[in-house]
Amino acid sequence: MEFTATEIAADVRSGAMDPVAVVKHALARIVERDKEICAFARVRSDASVREAGQLALRSDLARLPLAGVPVAIKDVIPVTGEPMRIGSLATAAEPQPHDHPLIARLRRAGAIIVGLTAVPELSLWPTTDGVHGITKNPWATGRTAGGSSGGSAAAVAAAMVPVAVGSDGFGSLRVPAACCGLVALKPGIGVVPAELGVTSWGGVGVNGPIAATVADTALLFSALADDPRLAVVEAPPSLRVVIPTNEPVPHVWADEAARRAVTAVRETLTDIGHFTATAHLPYPRNLLPVFARWFSTPAADVEAFVADRSALQRRTVRHLRLGHLMRGRVSDEQNAEAAQRAERFFDDHAADVVMTPTSPRMPVKAAGWSRRGWLANVAAASMSTTYTPFWSLAGWPAITVPAGIHPISGTPVGVQFAARPGREALLLALAGQVERHRPWERVPARYA
Repeated sequence: MEFTATEIAADVRSGAMDPVAVVKHALARIVERDKEICAFARVRSDASVREAGQLALRSDLARLPLAGVPVAIKDVIPVTGEPMRIGSLATAAEPQPHDHPLIARLRRAGAIIVGLTAVPELSLWPTTDGVHGITKNPWATGRTAGGSSGGSAAAVAAAMVPVAVGSDGFGSLRVPAACCGLVALKPGIGVVPAELGVTSWGGVGVNGPIAATVADTALLFSALADDPRLAVVEAPPSLRVVIPTNEPVPHVWADEAARRAVTAVRETLTDIGHFTATAHLPYPRNLLPVFARWFSTPAADVEAFVADRSALQRRTVRHLRLGHLMRGRVSDEQNAEAAQRAERFFDDHAADVVMTPTSPRMPVKAAGWSRRGWLANVAAASMSTTYTPFWSLAGWPAITVPAGIHPISGTPVGVQFAARPGREALLLALAGQVERHRPWERVPARYA
């Protein structure tokens, strides 16, 4: 069968496929492939089959947009009856009493939750390894799938599930998607229910879809946003796409593969009728708002979710200590200032979209980063997450699409598009056009 959410849902709605058979097929792939990839923290084998059987009896089956689609959920989102460990032995093992609002939306749309995907401890780190093992990149298993939504990205890239849900504070959805050759949409603030931990990363954290195709991304996003209109990906109008000439972080610059990806996509955009230009984007020179949130906002989650602090990883303990020193450095004014910078840039350059690399470098090696020191993990983060945080602070939507293969690591390279609030449909339309003119391999050949 065609293993996309769009095709699965259409076949289940028409009666051509049985949702139980679909779920069993996905579970078989997980059993076969996850021994190597380690994408899942928990698989709902019996529960998902049972729920698929119940779905088959629903009187509205023929109208469900995600009928029978197996979906993986990042282990930071509550699912009834399942523990939410957030990648840590320090959190409570008791099952969650209620579904997160987006889980309720997925169930209403006909999706089947097949498992919870791996995350680094408390979703703090740019690699995904720890108590579940080391999550590997399906394109090159010697490399990380990224973090913190690395499990969700790896599960889709290895075609264990057609779509997954991740979360994004400063790039935790977009960067793993780029590492694994996928599409991921970070919605603007308030478009999809967040409720991530206590503060949703100081108000910048969001949940979003990850998939191998733009159509699947849009379909899942429409369910998460509870807006069926967003499932339709239309051709975009002629757009003005601006490419910044400067780096967001002075000491980290894009490597040759990342620069080539932007150049190649720019040429395609020009060929199909968009206007492209370059300009200096006034990224904030003061990085304190980013570091303050990364260091201090997990403290509230520790109070709420950590049952045994002695079980926290050494790197996390140091991170939290520094976070306590930075309490009080997070404010709504920082978000407003970033949004104002973005607004002025778009106005000054008549921009519809801004394009950058998604990540400046290839993924680091898949290794036991959870056993390494705090400084090594911070360095890894600084080398992978530079282009994404600004749009998170601003609260604006952004999408990543595949744009090539890194010649050294053999892992995919992505480019990021960002647009004004409320323009998620425009980003999906542009991504769909890029997909048509620059098609990518949906998954590595061995998983096709």
